[in-house]
Amino acid sequence: MAQPSTTDAVILVGGRGTRLRPLTVNTPKPMLPTAGFPFLSHLLARIKEAGMEHVILSTSFKAEVFEEYFGNGEEFGLEIEYVVEEEALGTGGGIRNVYDHLRYDTAMVFNGDVLSGANLGEILETHTSHDADVTLHLVRVPDPRAFGSVPTDSDGNVLAFLEKTEDPPTDQINAGCYVFKKEIIEQIPADSVVSVERTTFPKLLANSAKVVGHVDTAYWRDMGRPDDFVQGSSDLVRGIAYSPLLKGKTGESFVDESAGVAGGVILVGGTAVGRGAEIGAGSRVDDSVIFDGVTIEPGAVVKNSIIAAGATIGANARITDCVIGEGASIGARCELMGGMRVWPGVVIPDSGVRFSPDA
Repeated sequence: MAQPSTTDAVILVGGRGTRLRPLTVNTPKPMLPTAGFPFLSHLLARIKEAGMEHVILSTSFKAEVFEEYFGNGEEFGLEIEYVVEEEALGTGGGIRNVYDHLRYDTAMVFNGDVLSGANLGEILETHTSHDADVTLHLVRVPDPRAFGSVPTDSDGNVLAFLEKTEDPPTDQINAGCYVFKKEIIEQIPADSVVSVERTTFPKLLANSAKVVGHVDTAYWRDMGRPDDFVQGSSDLVRGIAYSPLLKGKTGESFVDESAGVAGGVILVGGTAVGRGAEIGAGSRVDDSVIFDGVTIEPGAVVKNSIIAAGATIGANARITDCVIGEGASIGARCELMGGMRVWPGVVIPDSGVRFSPDA
């Protein structure tokens, strides 16, 4: 039986994070501050807690950023290796690309942009108890129409991989976490663009491989869009989503100890405030992610938004459902809403004018 200590953890973090731009212009999506830590830190903490020690990061875009922060993993109680994709290889190609670095007969693979509360030990137990070639974590969702669905039989065997449909036969969706026997990874074509969902898994089924689903209703969120990123960070801060890094620290807000918060400031809704941020008197920040070094001047109101590092929000400004890029400056009394995205370094002068995408 495979044990966590004899299982490689492989994390796919090569994406460009285009849906979160401009936040990802200079920073890979898994390194964006989320509930006080780079998003990837929460997953690494769960991997460590589950007993896995050897981690391989499959990187591509801004690959150097990961190694600069995590190093060899010793500080985090892990051993981390880095494998760089020179060209995007897809999920299957990325998994095959780390094959030569695998140490064990079992590998647990994670999509690096998914926030999940699944019990990793239980997924491994499903894999070993079924002697599966591949085990997929499947999560039940209220509305599966937006996702591909994965039906299973009464024994947990995967029956098919179905594209999005208006009438899915099951509420089970692919949650982006897989357990592979090493020998199966070797069968994926090397140095090729391969999708596990469209190519590898259907081919395994066609060849009568043992593909099993571990089904649960654990917390699950794709962090690829701004609204999901904000919600995921908020859920971590409030303890709705679990992270070992936030034990005993959950509540209405998470404020780095180096941040300055003036009197009369209201921080609610799972707001996270980063290092060196300054929030002026009488401001209110609700359900938002405030990166390092942000300045929010007195009387400003920020709701359901992401304010990137070094940005400034002017006095009495109103920011709702927006993404403010790194180093941008929003003038006093400005009102931004409706999904606006302000690019890094942009300056919007004091005005009292309302801005929205439809304006």
